[in-house]
Amino acid sequence: MSRILVIEDEAAIRRVLVKILSEESDTYTVEEAEDGLKGLEAVKKEDYDLVLCDIKMPKMDGVEVLEAAKKIKPEIPFIMISGHGDLDTAVNTMRLGAFDYISKPPDLNRLLTTVRNALDRKELVVENKILKKKVSKNYEMVGESEAIDVIKDMIEKVAPTDARVLITGPNGTGKELVAHWVHEKSQRSSAPFIEVNCAAIPSELIESELFGHVKGAFTSAVKDRAGKFEAANNGTIFLDEIGDMSLSAQAKVLRALQENKIARVGSDKDIKVNVRVVAATNKNLKKEIEEGNFREDLYHRLAVILIKVPALNERRDDIPLLINHFASKIASEHGTAVKTFSSKAIELLQEYDWTGNIRELRNVVERLIILGNTEVDASDVKLFASK
Repeated sequence: MSRILVIEDEAAIRRVLVKILSEESDTYTVEEAEDGLKGLEAVKKEDYDLVLCDIKMPKMDGVEVLEAAKKIKPEIPFIMISGHGDLDTAVNTMRLGAFDYISKPPDLNRLLTTVRNALDRKELVVENKILKKKVSKNYEMVGESEAIDVIKDMIEKVAPTDARVLITGPNGTGKELVAHWVHEKSQRSSAPFIEVNCAAIPSELIESELFGHVKGAFTSAVKDRAGKFEAANNGTIFLDEIGDMSLSAQAKVLRALQENKIARVGSDKDIKVNVRVVAATNKNLKKEIEEGNFREDLYHRLAVILIKVPALNERRDDIPLLINHFASKIASEHGTAVKTFSSKAIELLQEYDWTGNIRELRNVVERLIILGNTEVDASDVKLFASK
């Protein structure tokens, strides 16, 4: 059931709007307010899925209601109701966050279409918020060691800026997780987060993947295609394993960072982009520069902020927390009860040489949960976690 509030000081128009909406669908509950002040009070007290608000009203006009309401409940879509002389103002309200506007007297089809679209948009916003919470949970940063505290502190300081970040560390340590948190805590968190695994894309395709291509640029280019930089516009692009990127692609990435514009493969037309770049690598890029495999100028562009993610062997104190975290998560994924680990089992796991880092630990925990006893003990670890 969708709750709709109509804020309109002209009683005749208010009655028409309420009647039209009430008769349109039995899933609409329509309420009304006769001026801006009463409308804003209703928004503060109640949860509405949509507000239709007149612009010119006594006591408090529609623009003031919109601005105040967006500060309290920014997710509520507003459709502004404008008289002929209010059209310029109505257009300006779009910049303040209004979903759309309709003119008086309201056209029935236009009104109902706009209402349906606004309610659909509200539903998408709610779904995205739920999805974002799930994503955040998937990328939860677990650990209380000094090394992890340093990373968390750096993320808190760096994320709100637009500074580029280079994340280093061995495979399986959680570099992707750090990148996600930099984005989640940034001003760009509502915009796209686009991941590119540079090691997984053939060198001859990496430029097309990053910058897109135009039809006919190469044999299989049967139509124009946008690249990852365009997809990440106003958001964040995460260039994972950037040390594996070809030198020609590195040159184009450098240009994108310097000039904030890219060109699709096969085109000389520039496309402006506003993208924050977060990169990661398991390689020693300074050594790669010495060997001629990585551009030094690109390194200095990327490494404004350096975040080093430690190997699991360097943060063994976090292993009990990680085991409990993975045990709970895996049980949820399998739809089973959470298994506990005995203190001796945890001690043994803390002594292991985790060459595969956190990724390897998760796999071992999953194996022990599937094959071990109701409480995973030392004998299970010796039997099933051996290398």
